[in-house]
Amino acid sequence: MESLTKYRLKYLCFLVFLFSFNLYSQNVEVIITNIRSTKGQIIIKAYKDNKSFQDNQPYSTYKVNKNQMQKGTITITINLTPGIYGLALLDDENNNNTMDYNFFGIPTEGFGFSNYYLNKMAKPNFDEFKFTVTPNQVTQVKIKIKYM
Repeated sequence: MESLTKYRLKYLCFLVFLFSFNLYSQNVEVIITNIRSTKGQIIIKAYKDNKSFQDNQPYSTYKVNKNQMQKGTITITINLTPGIYGLALLDDENNNNTMDYNFFGIPTEGFGFSNYYLNKMAKPNFDEFKFTVTPNQVTQVKIKIKYM
């Protein structure tokens, strides 16, 4: 009898945890533009700070099929808990899950960052593309893909 009570208590705690996580998870609408082809997939990585971005240790990763693309644009919704994030995107046209480079080290696939269009040759700093997810509010982020 005592073990059944402990099991129920653990189960109740687990349900409370799941319920509270869903309460704090917020919708983030991601509008991806300038997609040049339907080949491959889009990979989006969410980072929480500059160190995780520089070390390529994302908080979460999302893979998007391009079958819903219309005129080079896809809109998706992801869920993140309130806080500060930055999204980095790869247009993985050959489905190898990694950015490909040419002989000179220039990317051969498209890339982009949340609310930031890269106009230089160097990797941006996290502060240049971060945004805030606020409780009880849908956040909208735009990513325009750049091809070199």
